[in-house]
Amino acid sequence: MNKKRRKIYTAFALMGLLFFIDGCVEPIEPETITFQSALVIDATITNEMKQQQLFLSRTFTFEEDGPQAESNAVIKVMSDQGEYVFEETSPGTYKSTLAFAAEPNNNYQLMITTNDGRTYVSDTEQLTNTTAIDDLYVERITNDDGVDGMAIFVDSFDATGASKHYRYEYEETYKIIAPKWSSKKLIAPTGPDLAACHVETIAKEEEQQPCYATDFSNEIIVTNTNEFIEDRVSRFPVRFIKRDNYIMSHRYSILVKQYVQSGSAYTFFETLQDFSGSESLFSQTQPGFLKGNISSVENVDEKVLGYFDVSSVSERRVYFDYDAFFPGEPLPPYIEPCVEIAPPLSKGAPPVCVLSTQVEFNLVSYYNENMEPDASEGPFIVVPKVCGYCTEIGSKLVPEFWEE
Repeated sequence: MNKKRRKIYTAFALMGLLFFIDGCVEPIEPETITFQSALVIDATITNEMKQQQLFLSRTFTFEEDGPQAESNAVIKVMSDQGEYVFEETSPGTYKSTLAFAAEPNNNYQLMITTNDGRTYVSDTEQLTNTTAIDDLYVERITNDDGVDGMAIFVDSFDATGASKHYRYEYEETYKIIAPKWSSKKLIAPTGPDLAACHVETIAKEEEQQPCYATDFSNEIIVTNTNEFIEDRVSRFPVRFIKRDNYIMSHRYSILVKQYVQSGSAYTFFETLQDFSGSESLFSQTQPGFLKGNISSVENVDEKVLGYFDVSSVSERRVYFDYDAFFPGEPLPPYIEPCVEIAPPLSKGAPPVCVLSTQVEFNLVSYYNENMEPDASEGPFIVVPKVCGYCTEIGSKLVPEFWEE
């Protein structure tokens, strides 16, 4: 699945699964007794001028690994100014063929015809009020659980009081520096003149440091200002990063998107947020079906999971360096324990190649020469490959937006 698909995408499918199970849930090895497949729709269009995107899948059983993409659907969004056609770009992912932005005071309606000929339509929706993020900032805090780390807060204010309901997503990008990097690498050349299990070092052809990786939010983040005198979001925490999380070891950036939602959309996502928590998903008493604003044309009783959301969006980015908030403190532990070992070149009789096999299967990275070998060790010290090659978990390409 595309990693951009948020937790709500899986939450839709899990929620449907729980509604359609008939029988008890075993505490250790749950098994689906009866199951009814349902269409799962994750569809939000915004006032951004872009190719809008939505996702289709099917509910899945406990025995399956995850949701099954719904392919070959015919999708369009109808508006007062015409219609926008969507095409499938990867299994279950659909993008509008033309870039467009939702506009105020226009009606929008989603229509989907699945591969089996069933048609689904949404209620008519309008773009919500536009409210910009006023500030996005970071602070080192100790959270309510006593955990040290970095918090990302958002502030926003709507003087008209017309927004009220907010949902957030984020994209976080971070610099990676492999802690056991070397300018050399190991190769295991072959040939009639080379001894069995031979390994040698050569210079790396290109620089492997630093790298960059991007992750996407995987939870539903919502808030509202209904009980406040002003329509003001103040110090709302959209992200907390624990002190021991390697992603902030060097430079870190986060792009936060703020969606203004209608009251009904907010209620749907807030309820879905409750459903997607482990305690509520697997509680003894399951809630009733969560109805969205999409229904089947042929069968009004068919359960459809999802919501067609038309939201205004505002975004803002912030950067921080680890040293600025943790001066003189050790870096968080790397993603992998970088234990140094010196595997023998061969072992046993007849000899079995050890190090050259690890090199051949790209399991290790050269670190340095073993200056104190013993009978059980080889001449080269190596570490897990991710400890010497940041490209194992990131890309050498510097993001276009990146700032040092």
